[in-house]
Amino acid sequence: MKQEISPMQGARRDFLALLGAGGVTLLSSALFPRQSFATVEETLAAIEKLTGGKAPIEGKVSFEELPKIAENGNTVPFTVSVESPMTDRDYVKAIHVLAEGNPKPEVATFHLTPQSGKAWVKARMRLARTQNVVAVAEMSDGAMYTTKQKIKVTIGGCGG
Repeated sequence: MKQEISPMQGARRDFLALLGAGGVTLLSSALFPRQSFATVEETLAAIEKLTGGKAPIEGKVSFEELPKIAENGNTVPFTVSVESPMTDRDYVKAIHVLAEGNPKPEVATFHLTPQSGKAWVKARMRLARTQNVVAVAEMSDGAMYTTKQKIKVTIGGCGG
């Protein structure tokens, strides 16, 4: 004897299968969240926080070493220099490096004194994807200077 499936039972089974698939999707997205990246607005807010709301001036800061193309975002070398005599009255207090497309825009802050001799820092950073890298120099007189450079990342280093 064959048991007939009513249209209501078939619809119920389809509904339960769909509900189960949806639950698996929700569970997998909770277990494996996607990486979110900082927006340009978040980077600008981070710069505003660093500068106390002052708009930094273009100039005096330069990337001596920052490749235009990074084959691997896991380790990208950079060198930042600032034009400054580094005297007791005129020196760079800090150099801030930010990356617009990383999960957190703040990459590093380097604190300097006149005894540093040169306003120059060298390090490596991780970059998630192609993005702008920004350097902001905080001077002893309160002035802020900045530069920006776009870098193409072929293999992301922050989960991207």
